[in-house]
Amino acid sequence: MAQSAAPPAVAPDAPLTLPVRAILPWAAFFGILMLILLYFVGAEGGTAAVFSGEGVHEWVHDGRHLLGFPCH
Repeated sequence: MAQSAAPPAVAPDAPLTLPVRAILPWAAFFGILMLILLYFVGAEGGTAAVFSGEGVHEWVHDGRHLLGFPCH
């Protein structure tokens, strides 16, 4: 009855590090994704609109005000 409920702590063999080559493609992907999102929130519905109408503007309207973009 001298057993503990927790398993003994085992030290890892090597420190947990990620090489830059593993992170770089994901960073580029999310960077491009954020630029596209920023375009739709900040510029869509204006002079450089990709889609006609006010549909995209209405979907991102609150986000525009939250980020400080004027739209009225």
